[in-house]
Amino acid sequence: MAPSDMAKPAYPFDIDACPSPAYVVDDALLRRNLELLKQVQEESGARILLALKGFAMWDTFPLVGQYLVGTTASGQDEARLGAETFGGEVHVYSPAFTAEEMEVVLKYADHISFNSPGQWQRFRDSIAAAPRKVSCGLRVNPEYSEGKVAIYDPCAPGSRLGTRAADLAGADLEGLEGLHFHTLCEKNSDALERTLEAFEAKFGGYLADKQWVNFGGGHHITRPDYDIERLVRVIRGFRERHPHLTVYLEPGEAIALNTGYLVCTVLDIVQNDGPNAILDTSATAHMPDVLEMPYRPQIIGAGEPGEKAHTYRLGGTTCLAGDVIGSYSFDAPLAIGDRLMFTDMAHYTMVKTTTFNGIRLPSICRVDEVSREVRTVKTFGYEAYRDRLS
Repeated sequence: MAPSDMAKPAYPFDIDACPSPAYVVDDALLRRNLELLKQVQEESGARILLALKGFAMWDTFPLVGQYLVGTTASGQDEARLGAETFGGEVHVYSPAFTAEEMEVVLKYADHISFNSPGQWQRFRDSIAAAPRKVSCGLRVNPEYSEGKVAIYDPCAPGSRLGTRAADLAGADLEGLEGLHFHTLCEKNSDALERTLEAFEAKFGGYLADKQWVNFGGGHHITRPDYDIERLVRVIRGFRERHPHLTVYLEPGEAIALNTGYLVCTVLDIVQNDGPNAILDTSATAHMPDVLEMPYRPQIIGAGEPGEKAHTYRLGGTTCLAGDVIGSYSFDAPLAIGDRLMFTDMAHYTMVKTTTFNGIRLPSICRVDEVSREVRTVKTFGYEAYRDRLS
């Protein structure tokens, strides 16, 4: 069958110029987010870092580095990537470091946040002997939750992330220069305001001799309904109460929110309680948050089930029975060879992909903000699967 002759939706670039499947980041949209983050930095006085766990497409870092002060990493490899491809400040946090990992981290980190006083005491001598100055802090747990889903709530009962105020009694914190809390996930600034109140109530007494506080990530700053004015007011208020402290934010998702797409192709259509369109992409391998969060990504030109004339269940090419993205409706029947474009696929996609079933990773592309031409940054073949297994 040939691709359908239905009128194509108004795509923001030439969808046929992309490999399939492919992640495509639009530089114009990325710059729009970065301009907003720059505004927040200028108006609030906070310093914003890119959290590499959310967006690590380092081909874009010359652009991102024009706006943000550095990166924040979850371990040795992210720290190295940030230092080598982004520059600026490199912040690192991990629930626990090994001695071997710490040797690597100390080559790149400017700030290290430890998860517990025990980890700090284990590595404080190594840090003191390091050839470069590293500012160290402690991640704390304010025991205040804004999240509704336990898997994304670092303050849930029994959490291993961060140190509670009760567990600091008698702890040796000498030499620590900062405190770090990370409690939010896709939240607006009112959630930060309430969290900050809980943080200061429990840990305000430790701030007098500190140099910085890291408010972590989860701030959905570039979402259309995000209350920027409140964010600026909250940060300014904190800095007025503690004028000696530098404030950091480390969003990952907010940098790349609504800047990218996943372009894919219909491979086959099979019937079972309605039509199933099999795509050359995969929920479990290429967009795992669809199953983990879970959520339903949007497709340009598609609607809710039953909203338009023709409804299909869209699934991937792995053997997982649950590799199903969801049900979508279209104005005209789908045909083999038709291309689809999922939206908001720049963050927590490229960094979380797998080669399960030997499914090849999507290519990575960028759209030039002026010419609108699509450039393929990276493609993946057999070697990407083979080389991670032996």
